[in-house]
Amino acid sequence: MARLLPGTRALRTLEAAARHLNFTRAADELGLTPAAVSHQIKEIEDQLGIVLFTRTSRTIRLTEAGAVLFEASTDALDLLGRAVSRAHKMARGTALLKVTLDAQFATKWLMRRVDDFRKQRPGIELRFDIASELRDFDLDDVDVGIRFGAGKYPGLCTHRLFDNIIIPVCSPSLLASGPPLREPRDLFHHTLAHIEWARQGVTWPNWRMWMAAAGVDDFDDSRTIVFGTSTDAVQAALDGNAVALADFAMVANDLSEGRLIRPFELGIRVPPDFAYHLVYPIGSANDARIEAFRDWLLNEVHNPQPDQRLDEL
Repeated sequence: MARLLPGTRALRTLEAAARHLNFTRAADELGLTPAAVSHQIKEIEDQLGIVLFTRTSRTIRLTEAGAVLFEASTDALDLLGRAVSRAHKMARGTALLKVTLDAQFATKWLMRRVDDFRKQRPGIELRFDIASELRDFDLDDVDVGIRFGAGKYPGLCTHRLFDNIIIPVCSPSLLASGPPLREPRDLFHHTLAHIEWARQGVTWPNWRMWMAAAGVDDFDDSRTIVFGTSTDAVQAALDGNAVALADFAMVANDLSEGRLIRPFELGIRVPPDFAYHLVYPIGSANDARIEAFRDWLLNEVHNPQPDQRLDEL
């Protein structure tokens, strides 16, 4: 009679325990108690008749047999995850397109235009996965992604969407009630907000960089407010609490509809290594849904409703 094999839950416990070599960290990852992890590992060992870990009062180590099963468990879970992802995509049919993107791009750019796509392609239903972390097209139930990065993604088709131009913005109410903004130095009398972001030697424009471009060489940035996301910085401007540095493309609608104003024309371009990109697997390039979404999106990007001041930068 064939020996029974551990189930998926047991394999996940084995994989986490072997990867961490610590039952407490594995338990935290799995949402279990250390005692439950230890008990489940003991059950697997008893079921298979194999010792997987050697234990001391302070450490655990994989046995040779444990290392073999750890590698096999990792491969099996990965293969199963990919199969489940493919099954989900097959089950939802060809009318649904699932797009993964971050919250800022979704709220500040895409959602304001998506009704136009639905009117043009009523046979395609869009569904959105709003997430800051990157998705794996083989493991996650998504079809295309819009992500900010260098655009070098092995195995994926990438389409650069637009350059990022960082400009100062504020609420009309801030200018109505606060000190006037006639020249860059007048910003010293206001709260200034920006984000802190750097990748691969590229730094996102901050107020020190903007002031330098404006010819202000004695700017003290110790009183600026640093946010973790552009969404938070823009919200501070919308609330009338700060003058924020923001990506023009992400605030273009707020500017055109009067929720924000641009007190100075000077903008700083983000180094061209980084931009928003549309990405999807090379193997999906001929998918009619993806083709339709790609063509519509690139047309929106290349033929936007322009803010004429952008040409002056």
